[in-house]
Amino acid sequence: MKEKLLVVCPGRGTYNASELGYLQRHHGGGGELVVRLDAYRASQGQLTISQLDGAEKYSPSLHMPGDNASLLIYACALADFAAIDRDRFEVVAVTGNSMGWYLALACAGVVDLDAGARLVNNMGGLMHEKGQGGQLVWSMADADWRIDPAKAAIVAEVIAEAEAAARNIHVSIRLGAMIVFAADDTGLKWLMDRLPKDDRFPLKLNYHAAFHSPLLDHIVPMARAANPVAAFGQGVVPAIDGTGKIWSPKAFDRAAIFDYTLGAQINRAYDFTRAVQVAAQEYCPDKIAILGPGTTLGAPVAQALIACGWRDLKGKADFQSRQSSDPLLVSMGMDDQRRLVTYE
Repeated sequence: MKEKLLVVCPGRGTYNASELGYLQRHHGGGGELVVRLDAYRASQGQLTISQLDGAEKYSPSLHMPGDNASLLIYACALADFAAIDRDRFEVVAVTGNSMGWYLALACAGVVDLDAGARLVNNMGGLMHEKGQGGQLVWSMADADWRIDPAKAAIVAEVIAEAEAAARNIHVSIRLGAMIVFAADDTGLKWLMDRLPKDDRFPLKLNYHAAFHSPLLDHIVPMARAANPVAAFGQGVVPAIDGTGKIWSPKAFDRAAIFDYTLGAQINRAYDFTRAVQVAAQEYCPDKIAILGPGTTLGAPVAQALIACGWRDLKGKADFQSRQSSDPLLVSMGMDDQRRLVTYE
């Protein structure tokens, strides 16, 4: 009997210096998938995926902006999805973080490879050219990967203070035991000064606009004009969005998923924590695979599972013990883990 697999798709910021050459290392350059994406990028007058992944050096100014990073991440993630061993695993559901929702749509068959590429590339270009503000991450985690009530209280205070002062600051993403804020430049500076600091947080995300917030209301009509509703289908695998809603194959209207994807998904908060929890609890996977590139989603997924007590997980030590014996969570961006779910 096949094992049940939940697939989690990565968002922006997951292709960094250590990921350079990802497609070459793991997929022999990417095959037909990358050939098609390269042809599309060339037709748009853009650097191809092969050129970006095959660059001699990683350059933040080249690889991180949305107009290049978005489709590069899409290529890596979709190649990883195709590499999953379907003789051993049945993909029972897909979800993703932020931009990962668009990747999840492609994995779920709601959009095909080419329509997914256009959607990701269009949105990446709009963020690069028309995006406003930025994003900042702060951790509420305690030493056991649970949300520290004192830190959660600080977040509540910060949000209340921002609202009282009419600052343009919003909760953008709930990311396990972390929270992502979206704000204008003044708001970002205020947050950097207001939030308690440690050796890593608060962390401003470079080349990110204020996604999942009203600061991007103006992007919605542009996104809808660039991505036709006809490109959306009924899907073949359930997809869980940033509100925790399940889009089951042939059980929704294409206009509704279009409306969410190019509406609330852009300018309202994205609850990745809830998406992971709903997917895990509803579909009871034997394993959860996080597609590459990158490894940054491992901790947030684990934190989301711990928060809801999935499979009696109570904290970091609990999770690490499970991982050492029979991994529940497989990060395909890690060489020693990807082989647990691929044909390699």
